[in-house]
Amino acid sequence: PKKQPMTVDTIFDLASLTKVIATTTAVMKLAEDGKLSLDERISRYWPEFGSNGKEDITVRHLLTHYSGLRADLSLEPDWFGHETALKMIIDEKPVAPPGSKFLYSDINFEILGELVGKISGEPLDAYCSENIFQPLGMKNTFFKPKKSLQRCIAPTQYTNGKKGRMLCGEVHDPAANRMEGVAGHAGLFSTAGDLSIFAKMLLEGGTLSGVRILNSSTVEMMTLPQSPPDQKPLRGLGWSIDAPLAANREILLPVGSYGHKGYTGTLIWIDPVSNT
Repeated sequence: PKKQPMTVDTIFDLASLTKVIATTTAVMKLAEDGKLSLDERISRYWPEFGSNGKEDITVRHLLTHYSGLRADLSLEPDWFGHETALKMIIDEKPVAPPGSKFLYSDINFEILGELVGKISGEPLDAYCSENIFQPLGMKNTFFKPKKSLQRCIAPTQYTNGKKGRMLCGEVHDPAANRMEGVAGHAGLFSTAGDLSIFAKMLLEGGTLSGVRILNSSTVEMMTLPQSPPDQKPLRGLGWSIDAPLAANREILLPVGSYGHKGYTGTLIWIDPVSNT
């Protein structure tokens, strides 16, 4: 209805940047702590998951989008609730054998978000807040923003053409919305300033201002090719390192950079060569 100025403290719906800022980082912290293994089957941690042909899917398959699962949960018939989504994930059948084909899938990270909860004993949003965002001083990064922050949040779109409600401070992604705002694939809100803190932590090998979030070897592992041999596109763990969707990649940043895109128009790209 009216234009609002963007400011340095504008809070954005990060959409799929949630996958790397929150979920991947949480999974890798749990791996560093010896609580999960990247090459372990998901069914070891979530036994009900290992049905309908999903018994051989590993954590690495999910992080690289080589699980063989389809893009996302169906939105029809209408459904709502986190537990409902988990039941739907259990009922999912792969459309390709694990490791055989790249399929960018929100389901992969919905599973990983649930895995963080099952292994850590606390929901994804709480774990990320306590172990990533708060230690780094990312004060404007969270799931499910408080209503008092609405004036600082960039709206995304109307729920139904131009007749429905304008989404502002409520996650745009339909599946994450139905999962009550907290999911491994979408739902995180943040500012450009907070994301710069996170990016600097990665550029400095997992540590910032004396606070260690990840080991330097973990950062390196996340941002080097982890896809199955002879498979393209190349993927790191969570991170994209060969991104056809980032049209200006080769113009702006050299090989060795990594990043991720979000459906709401968000993009983070990090270049360790030029420290950008």
